[in-house]
Amino acid sequence: MKEKLYTIELHDALMSGDECPFCYMERDLEQKAIEFVLGSSYMESDTRDKTDRQGFCRHHTKMMYDYGNTLGNAWILKSRMKHLREGLKKEMSGFKAEPPAKIGFFKKREEGSGNSVSAWIRGEESHCFVCGRVDETYRRAMDTFFYQVKHEKEFMEMVKNSKGFCIHHFADLVEACCAKLDKKEQDELLPVLFDQMNRELDRIQEDVDWLIEKFDYQNKDKDWKNSKDAVQRTMQKIVGGHPADPVFKAVK
Repeated sequence: MKEKLYTIELHDALMSGDECPFCYMERDLEQKAIEFVLGSSYMESDTRDKTDRQGFCRHHTKMMYDYGNTLGNAWILKSRMKHLREGLKKEMSGFKAEPPAKIGFFKKREEGSGNSVSAWIRGEESHCFVCGRVDETYRRAMDTFFYQVKHEKEFMEMVKNSKGFCIHHFADLVEACCAKLDKKEQDELLPVLFDQMNRELDRIQEDVDWLIEKFDYQNKDKDWKNSKDAVQRTMQKIVGGHPADPVFKAVK
């Protein structure tokens, strides 16, 4: 199978030995986005304009802090703070008190209170510069996945030889499968993906089960098999991500 520029990242992820190729790609995309935003680009007006408006979610704000570059973070926060203060000031100036809610606070929050101040804040919390960059590339990778399923027979062998997918990204994959493939194509692909998921979950289950058994004194001298890192791999398989990763920091 001949690699093309747009297939390299996906192929590398599938051959990485990771528990999920999309988790593998997501980590790489996140780290590149953090490097980009805290590199020299934070002094560029078009980048700062985007980060002013889009901001950063809690998870990626923490990644930015851990990464380092105090000056870069400070410049980005200064501009973002100005944007937030201007918008919040406008919302607060026109705010009118509401009658007491007849439903519980958390229920009202879930359904949307209609409160202009809180609604504006929730809106600002709903987007993130890094999440947006990762999501855009992830969607393209998903499109590439199904393009290759349709046009590259060898590609499915690469998928079968991988360790499958985490449950989180598997949901996206199955959903996209139903949206992007016709009935015949779905009938061919879904059994393969389902069989692989069951097989890989059996493998992970066996590893974590044996890890627990190793804590029994009767098994203390027995081989660990593949169970030493079963906790972090099981966590990844269930929810995605790489829980055992060290903090991502700027290279000094």
